[in-house]
Amino acid sequence: MTTKVPEGMLAFTVATQAELDAEAATRAAADAAEVINRNAAIAATNPTQRLTSAASQATTSGTSKDFTSIPSWVKRITVLFQGVSLSGTAGFLVQVGAGSVATTGYVSTGVRTSTASTSNGLNSTAGMVVGNNVATDTVSGTMTFSHMGGNVWVSSHTMKGATNTGFHGGGDVTLGGVLDRLRVTTTNGTDTFDAGSVNILYE
Repeated sequence: MTTKVPEGMLAFTVATQAELDAEAATRAAADAAEVINRNAAIAATNPTQRLTSAASQATTSGTSKDFTSIPSWVKRITVLFQGVSLSGTAGFLVQVGAGSVATTGYVSTGVRTSTASTSNGLNSTAGMVVGNNVATDTVSGTMTFSHMGGNVWVSSHTMKGATNTGFHGGGDVTLGGVLDRLRVTTTNGTDTFDAGSVNILYE
């Protein structure tokens, strides 16, 4: 809107409220688009900053659960156990691999403890082992794999079992290539899953 002024004075334009609102909306939309584009560029150039969840798998049958197509940029993997149980007394075993699952080369120890001051443990070269299970255990907790550089990975875990029992341990493994898969299985390969679920987060 233009306001007329006496001769000799400068003319000026006064924007209406509607015009001011429209300009503010246009500016806000441009700012939002810039933020979206900037975040997309950051995500594309820094993929290791993304925390990604795989699809959860029920552990109600079978002897192993596989997670494949793990991206090459991953530096840490967290394995999630939720109420996982086995039909027998085998321990849980978590294996990783490059192209195929590695079944040798691990240096791993897992211990099961209870408030009754009893403990028992397992060592394994076939995978990262989670203690010595009993059929009544329903295991919940996490195991974390961290990249040390090259193809070296270290792991640690803390989990709960039956009432007043828990699991802890760790290990390391050097793979023959870039990690791209993970398997949750058992120490004897014959006890079957009969409850719960597992999943992985990677970043």
